[in-house]
Amino acid sequence: MADATAATAFYRDAFGLDGLVRVRQSDAPTEGFRGFTLSLTVSQPGNAAALLHAAVAAGATVIKPAAKSLWGFGGTVQAPDGTIWKVATTAKKDTAPVERRFDGMVLLLGAEDVGASKRFYVEHGLKPGKSFGSYVEFDTGASPIKLGLYKRRALAKDAGVPEEGRGSHRIAINGDAAFTDPDGFAWEVLSRAAAS
Repeated sequence: MADATAATAFYRDAFGLDGLVRVRQSDAPTEGFRGFTLSLTVSQPGNAAALLHAAVAAGATVIKPAAKSLWGFGGTVQAPDGTIWKVATTAKKDTAPVERRFDGMVLLLGAEDVGASKRFYVEHGLKPGKSFGSYVEFDTGASPIKLGLYKRRALAKDAGVPEEGRGSHRIAINGDAAFTDPDGFAWEVLSRAAAS
């Protein structure tokens, strides 16, 4: 993001993500789909709508308007820094007062070869939790953010954008080790990333 202060304010104001997302200045060239999405899972449709409305009010662009579907309710927006966010629930109706709050966060990385990327992550110490077809979700233990792999083409389709894209992903994932995965996603040691 060219303006890290504005991005930090967006994530705080739109989603209340103080401390879960760290933003750094970046002028690394990128265009089109960056190959990942972030999702907020919520308990009911009203919460999803409230978060999506707050994101648009804070400057996000609607990609997929909030709507009911066979699987539940949700929508997709693009933050001013270009990151694609999906907010969704499997619930069909509200059962409690509406709140602008989420229950979980998922980072989905688009993989060209899900099987090869899954093997890579297993070799780096991650344990698969859910795994079926072109989707893998890793067991991230106590982390507030879940990590998953999804076929890049399918992830772009789910997000509502063309799959074409090149350049920097403009994301660094924090963990216990530094490495770059087969799709070019960079991992940084948390203490080093926090110091920058």
